[in-house]
Amino acid sequence: MLLRDEDDGVIAIGQASHAWVSGQLARAWGNDRFAAPEPWEEVCLAAEQHDVGMAEWDLRPSLNPDTGRPRSFMELPVDVHVALWSAAPAKLFSQSRYAALLVSMHGVALQSRRDLARLTARERELVRAYLDGQGELQHALIERLDADSALLARNQRLVWTWDSISLALCLRWRSVRLGDVPALGGPLELVLTTNGDDRFTLAPWPFAADRLELRCEGRPLRGRFEVETELHETLERASARTLRFALEPAAPSAPQSGPPGR
Repeated sequence: MLLRDEDDGVIAIGQASHAWVSGQLARAWGNDRFAAPEPWEEVCLAAEQHDVGMAEWDLRPSLNPDTGRPRSFMELPVDVHVALWSAAPAKLFSQSRYAALLVSMHGVALQSRRDLARLTARERELVRAYLDGQGELQHALIERLDADSALLARNQRLVWTWDSISLALCLRWRSVRLGDVPALGGPLELVLTTNGDDRFTLAPWPFAADRLELRCEGRPLRGRFEVETELHETLERASARTLRFALEPAAPSAPQSGPPGR
């Protein structure tokens, strides 16, 4: 779950809703500098479902006693996070094994960023077991699908990029630099910057359209909660709020003046 601060409370955005924005980005991606996803439907599905493992948990999230709010995705205990990501790929098996493979690769990319030195011995064991298990799963899926490894690596970076852009939009990050983004001439860095509430610019521009309108849903929560049952009941009763985001190309930089003539 994502928690976006607002007034005296937060907007709770389910991971699946945030992932929906990633899917919208995937389907808009591609122009003369950035190739469209390939295979199209499978990659777009993976982007839209990359947090499928979180969907059920977000319906009844655990309470963070320190904040009185649901635990965000950044506050989940290691054992819970690993368990959710371990179960995620199989949830896509009946739809697309290729999409399931990309979800597995995304989860491995996330867990591989952990600083193992800061974890307990049990947590390190859980993470290593997860990485080993997903490595075996990926090997089996790649063989079964006869998937191209270079294309898979490109698609994993695309899913990572769309995930990062969606997080920035939903959480109103002021600015973020996205490195190693696949482009036709080689990897590029993208810079996303806020241009006011829920209006953002991106450079270089990777989409076919000149402007994007994106949306997802969140639920407003006010005040603190002392027990999980109260939190769950409030989430169930809360009216969904549509969150809208506008994404445009960044204005071209003004040309730099040269040195004075001699």
